[in-house]
Amino acid sequence: MKFGIFTNPATPGVIPDGVRLAPIGRNNDRYQQLLEELKRICFAAEDMGFDSFSTTEHHFHSEGIEMSVAPLLLYTDLAARTKRIKFAPLAIVLTTRDPIRVAEELAVLDHLTKGRLMAGFARGYQDRWVSVLGQKYKVKGTQSDKSATNERNRRLFEENWHIIKAAWTQDVLSYKGEFYEVPFPYEEGIRDWVLGDITRERGAPGEIDDEGVIRGVSVVPKPYQQPYPPVFMAFSLSETSIRFAAREGMISQIQVSNPEGFKRLCHVYQEVAAENGRELKLGEQVAAPRYVYIGKTYEEALQRAERTLGWQYDGYFGAFGFMEGFRNPEDPEEPKPLRFKNAHEVTKRLIEHQFALVGTVDDIKRQMESLARCHDNGELEWFTFQLDQGYMPIEEAMDQLEIFGTKIMPEFQG
Repeated sequence: MKFGIFTNPATPGVIPDGVRLAPIGRNNDRYQQLLEELKRICFAAEDMGFDSFSTTEHHFHSEGIEMSVAPLLLYTDLAARTKRIKFAPLAIVLTTRDPIRVAEELAVLDHLTKGRLMAGFARGYQDRWVSVLGQKYKVKGTQSDKSATNERNRRLFEENWHIIKAAWTQDVLSYKGEFYEVPFPYEEGIRDWVLGDITRERGAPGEIDDEGVIRGVSVVPKPYQQPYPPVFMAFSLSETSIRFAAREGMISQIQVSNPEGFKRLCHVYQEVAAENGRELKLGEQVAAPRYVYIGKTYEEALQRAERTLGWQYDGYFGAFGFMEGFRNPEDPEEPKPLRFKNAHEVTKRLIEHQFALVGTVDDIKRQMESLARCHDNGELEWFTFQLDQGYMPIEEAMDQLEIFGTKIMPEFQG
């Protein structure tokens, strides 16, 4: 199994100090502290043998939560200070981005790191920033329901992915879609290109026609890895997204964590991949993101989980409907999204669904043994260790990382 470490960057001390220092997200001293903490985590992860380091992408978090506005810039700095570990944004939100710029920037970073890049894409669920940064597409954040907003978001995501893939793999990109055209305007082409002769002689065949009209563009550079870097479909609760990832050869980060649900979706991924010409073992090209809390006793680990993960999912992620992914059949249909009385009750449900692995070192090993087989006869390819940077003191976080990386991870690597 391969291991990635994921942190959702938070301003250090965001829980106890978030009100007193509001807006803590604009506190430069704390942001500098955040960057130093991410460096410590990344460097330690490399030393321990983790395969990848990841953060997410979010914007406008004055509250100090999810402070990851420019992941590729962060990775450029970290890559220059490391030698082996790979970097995987989980994820770039394609519904707010120009797809060609994404293709270019990822290709450049792939070259700078000489192949230590893994791409990761998502659709975007936070309307506050998706609506602003995605305004040219008239798109909003989505909760993976069946609404018109959700379907527009999905169509845009899929179109932008197809453009990125074409930009990486084709010498000349020519595309007409619902949201994007290359060239623009597509039918007319670009007729005032003054370097027609030079492009015809030195450019890619097909960029320019016999009349000197640009009919396509060549996106440079192509990626260092061929045909392109491995790609994650990040944190999927929707079977539709998991099927799309299987069709497209993306590594699916399956957010559903209860054993039966996770096992079923691993089989779905395997079956759809086979329908598209890729025979995979159960669990191949699948990632399981999990939070891990380790203590000398179960009670100590549980308390750690409640004051960090419980706080996050009780108010913050719960408000976005994330607890819907941990709904039980006996839960009442309303209200939606599913909410709980307090952080203790939230944490109990996340443990019940095995999204949070909690206990002693031996407890965690036992919980991971079944997960490593995809709760069946599989071989899980990726485990994503989600570390609560910012929500617990950095020394405590580093201690959790060291215990996992030295006492648990080695038994499952390979």
